Amino acid sequence: MHTGVLQWIVKNLLGQPSSFSKAVVRLMLPVAALSSFLSNTTVVALFVNIVKMWSKKLNISPSKLLIPLSYASGMGGVCTLIGTPPNLIISGLYAEHTGTAMNILTTTIPGLFCLFVGVLSIIAMRKLLPDRKAPDSAFESTGEYTVELRVPSDNPYIGKTLSEAGLYHVNGGSLIEMYHFDDIQTPISEDEPIMGGDHLVYAGQIDELIEMADSHQLVAADHHVFTMSELDMNVQIRTAYVNFGSSLIGKTMIGSSFEKDNNLMLAAVARRGERINEAPRQVVLQAGDTLLFLCPKNVKINTSSLTGDLHFFDSDDVPNIGRGTLVSTTIMILMVVLSALNVMPLLQCAFLAAMAMLAFRCCTPAQAMKSINGEILMVFAGSVVLGLAIQKTGIAERLAFGILDVCGTNPLVVMTAICFVGTFITEFISNTAAGAMFFPIMYQAAEKLGYEPFPFLVALMISVSSSFATPIGSPTHMLVYGPGGYRFSDFIRIGLLMNIIILAANILIVNIIYPLTPLH
Repeated sequence: MHTGVLQWIVKNLLGQPSSFSKAVVRLMLPVAALSSFLSNTTVVALFVNIVKMWSKKLNISPSKLLIPLSYASGMGGVCTLIGTPPNLIISGLYAEHTGTAMNILTTTIPGLFCLFVGVLSIIAMRKLLPDRKAPDSAFESTGEYTVELRVPSDNPYIGKTLSEAGLYHVNGGSLIEMYHFDDIQTPISEDEPIMGGDHLVYAGQIDELIEMADSHQLVAADHHVFTMSELDMNVQIRTAYVNFGSSLIGKTMIGSSFEKDNNLMLAAVARRGERINEAPRQVVLQAGDTLLFLCPKNVKINTSSLTGDLHFFDSDDVPNIGRGTLVSTTIMILMVVLSALNVMPLLQCAFLAAMAMLAFRCCTPAQAMKSINGEILMVFAGSVVLGLAIQKTGIAERLAFGILDVCGTNPLVVMTAICFVGTFITEFISNTAAGAMFFPIMYQAAEKLGYEPFPFLVALMISVSSSFATPIGSPTHMLVYGPGGYRFSDFIRIGLLMNIIILAANILIVNIIYPLTPLH
């Protein structure tokens, strides 16, 4: 990521699709390929803005392409053992039980088949994809207009504070800049006194701002600002979306130090593609809301510290494409080849690749440490413990016998039943936890039937990463939820069918590539 590999791929491989079907193919295939080796969330975050540009070219809503984008990252992740955490957990537990390590490309052919079926299904079911108004469009019309007003020398509010005069919180907009004596900009505080000749710059609904100017006896300034792009060159615009689980949900900016602490100023709020006409700081925020911030250009905004609350899609951290791009790509390819040819175990290959990235300065030690997500490691470790607990306490064996009592002794029926439950469980819990939870159940069921567990576990890997029916089923779904202006039901409508289609494709291809083999 830090060497610009993803940016090079976006620039040189995607091209300019001329139709929806071509856009889906040219979007989903590169995303799936990248997600096989890189973080799904990183890949999706990069492609969101590309999808926005495509949607304008094709004259369709981004919501038609953002769900396929998220689906592709999930289906691509199952194509290698390192593409998604459940594959690592299941393959690790399998190696612990059998003493045999899975190849890094074990799931490649089944995963590619499911991806092929998924792409065709998306194209065939395009009418089920929601046609929602893009949240950003709320800032492309009157929502983007601002006005600059001047306080005349005979204004009755001179000497009062902005709050006392009712000029700090106004209907349909917000105060974004204030100048004393035309040239000196002051920090905007509701306790700031008003002087004759002050200039006030507001962003919001132009009609309501003009009405406010009349009621407060403000006059037009010598220089009018009509669009956000005409603001002071020292001010930049940043767009963000409120994450699920954000501490901002259910709160307003009024009385909060959030803006001051992060050098941000909330100028507008949109929800489901519609501009909210209330004063931005008075809006009770919800998950998926689109926020338009203004911030100084000469101050670095630490967006990474806000990832728990907001997701910014206009990051300035764009790496340069150069020597590091080629070096990091070569290291990644060598890692995969060495593991695929069984020259050395996957874990050793990964450690050597990480050391090589540092040695060749593809990233700094600080960037490497920053990329280690403690929360993900805790989920990973906890999931393994959960799986072991289910096995050691005998729960897995009892559940396996229960499934056999219901489904009989047909191995295909048992495999399908467990994969079916796994697919829908992972809509509501972490796929990592689902993989660890269902591993001992699938393993025990296969042994009770007298078959090698290997093909059963390959099918399980794909199933627990095939969550399409709810936005909370995958972090990438939540990542596109805000930009797409989606509703919860949008995922259910197309996702339930996708779950069933991919499940059927999974069972079919796994049993062709890895035929069921009786235990010796």
